[in-house]
Amino acid sequence: MIQALIIDDEAKARQGLRLVLEKYCPEIKILALCESPEIGLEKINALKPDLIFLDVQMPKMSGFDLLERVSKINFEVIFVTAYDRYAIKAIKFSALDYLLKPIDVDELVNAVEKISKKKKNKVAQYGSLLKNVKPGMEKLKRLAIPSDNEIIMQPIADIIYCEADSSYTTLYLSGGKKITVSKTLKEFENILPEGDFCRIHHSTLVNMAHVTKYIKGEGGYVIISNNNHLNVSRRKKDQFLQMLHQA
Repeated sequence: MIQALIIDDEAKARQGLRLVLEKYCPEIKILALCESPEIGLEKINALKPDLIFLDVQMPKMSGFDLLERVSKINFEVIFVTAYDRYAIKAIKFSALDYLLKPIDVDELVNAVEKISKKKKNKVAQYGSLLKNVKPGMEKLKRLAIPSDNEIIMQPIADIIYCEADSSYTTLYLSGGKKITVSKTLKEFENILPEGDFCRIHHSTLVNMAHVTKYIKGEGGYVIISNNNHLNVSRRKKDQFLQMLHQA
């Protein structure tokens, strides 16, 4: 049995989620419905839930603010939110579960099933989320990358390019350094600032600020700041040239 809290300032949302969980997710036991983040914090400390369903946009304290006030996160979180697209990208990048309002029953059931099986390092997992999600921030300056027992704070300006290797991605950095991360290239493409990075090949995502020269050809190739040559695929050529002219 998974013991859970629902934290949402909207009464209809709380009750609606409770009813859907009772009908479709019998493995969930609802310990309490919390009408504010303040009450949610009290219940987290008192009831020690396994899981919380957490709204993002609430008066006075957001769901992210609530997580920052929890001394030790030893529970799972499913965000229930209508929050902006950027935050959703950051939530996905940090490997967390989320549901968009109005809730789809199939997505709810799938999220609960994933929570039941999930065994991850929550300190790195939630720490990277809170560092990547900054309400009101126009452009991400540093990327919080969750590793096994740490969070790597990587300045985005120093990422020259990203290269795919199956379900892993290697980040090539200024100074000749590189980091290999267990995330797909698509996940990096989704969270890195739009307009700054371009997918020039199915396996390559390049920081346009590090492109020093483009050599024309069927697809052509670029020379970047570390003097590497990166191929541009025919399919990606037009998009790349458009971004190059806008740089």
